[in-house]
Amino acid sequence: MKSKKMVLLMVVFLFALASGLAGCGSNNTKESSDGNTPSGTQSASPTESGDQAGDKLDPVKLKVYLIGGPQRDLPMVQEEMNKYLTDKINATVDITMIDWGDYSKRLPVITASGENYDIAFTSSWAFDYLPNATRGAFLPINDLLEKYGQDIIKELDPRFLTGSQVNGKNYAVPVNKELASQWVWRFNKQYVDKYKMDITKIRNLEDLEPYLKQIKEGEPADITPLAVPKGFKPYMPFDFLLGDEFPVGMNMNSTDGKYVNILESDELKSSLKTIRKYYQAGYLRKDVATLEGIDNIKTGKWFADREQTQPYAELGWSRSAGYDIVTSPMQDPVIFTGSATGSMHAISANSKNPERAMMFLNLLNSDKYLRNLINYGIEGTHYKKISEDVIEDLPAMKDGYQMPGFALGNLFLTYSHKEDPADKWEAFKEFNNSAKVAPSFGFNFNPDPVKTEVASISAIVKEFYPPIMTGAVDPDEHLPKAIAKMKDAGLDKVIAEAQKQYDEWKAAHK
Repeated sequence: MKSKKMVLLMVVFLFALASGLAGCGSNNTKESSDGNTPSGTQSASPTESGDQAGDKLDPVKLKVYLIGGPQRDLPMVQEEMNKYLTDKINATVDITMIDWGDYSKRLPVITASGENYDIAFTSSWAFDYLPNATRGAFLPINDLLEKYGQDIIKELDPRFLTGSQVNGKNYAVPVNKELASQWVWRFNKQYVDKYKMDITKIRNLEDLEPYLKQIKEGEPADITPLAVPKGFKPYMPFDFLLGDEFPVGMNMNSTDGKYVNILESDELKSSLKTIRKYYQAGYLRKDVATLEGIDNIKTGKWFADREQTQPYAELGWSRSAGYDIVTSPMQDPVIFTGSATGSMHAISANSKNPERAMMFLNLLNSDKYLRNLINYGIEGTHYKKISEDVIEDLPAMKDGYQMPGFALGNLFLTYSHKEDPADKWEAFKEFNNSAKVAPSFGFNFNPDPVKTEVASISAIVKEFYPPIMTGAVDPDEHLPKAIAKMKDAGLDKVIAEAQKQYDEWKAAHK
């Protein structure tokens, strides 16, 4: 039966080519089944010939798992999506939202059960992409991309596909969004203005000192000069192996391609002395080592903190806070391997409809109407248009449909809000193009050979990092203890395994 479906799909594909309907980038619009013409709909791929190709395919229902809180109006929006998808590719979707904290717990159970779902959100931080791809949970999609995902290939920055390969194969479609990563210092602008500070001179941790001193001496005690929680870590110029919660990485200026123990680096030791001095001077909260979160943005009682940025992030932060926030970069934008796997959609290895799943993902990454429908809901119900690509939220969106836009598909297709800069998406592209590429970009470490050691070291990190990294304890006394304990747990073995895998990968990619 499966072979018959493949033959049928190839016939459809050839028919579309012969009919001149397979060209990429067509701006044809297709009248939806409710009689309304979706504005901005782009038709481009062998599967998008609507009533010609869609009607010739057997109808299927795609089971889709997405990350995010439950949305009251999802059934209503899904119904509109299914009208459109039936017309386009003769498919419907059954979307299940799983909350942020539960997603990485439930999806492995669902996958292990053998459920034949079709598509799931995956990333470097939720339902972990690399180990699940390595263990066979996801389908290799290279052939599917070539046949049914040509618009994805056309639209997506190619570095996303390069950076998300595992042993030369792609196992998920990355979301087209910001690719670069950049840490910045954020500042409460009222204090910048009050003390006439030139924040352009602030880049590293040491540069902050005179400004923190001004705030500490000139403001009430409830104003926190450096407002950070226990998860704070000084910025380190390293390409981390398993994120900055794990002490192994390659120096960004490395020419020898060697992984090292970051806890033994001169850069970290210097920064720990500085943050210890700041803690003792009262620039951080005394309870910082146990502080799960900090409500500085809400209260406004802060001078500086740190965050990862993207173009025009200051506008969003200021809008959310209700007062002006300005920034100064800690480092230039960098593209890491993890940047390419920050938001993705995988096709399950158990899917019975992988071809149609790729057709759906192709639309989700190239069709403006569908992409905005799943993101913002129904025009006139959840939002109203101010102009062709600019919208204003209606109360129903806040009350019943707030989807995580970064986790849904090509972000560059989404409408802007009226307060967004007109060049917002062009700025994102420029941000990506300006970034430096990390030395190990494209290398995905498989932790399975040292998974016991990684787990043990991660537990030790949780014990030692908060007090050491926030300056709450003397690093000269506690850092050696942490290093010794991690080495006893197999840190050197992890570094050796990482180096072995990296060297093999590098040799294969000369």
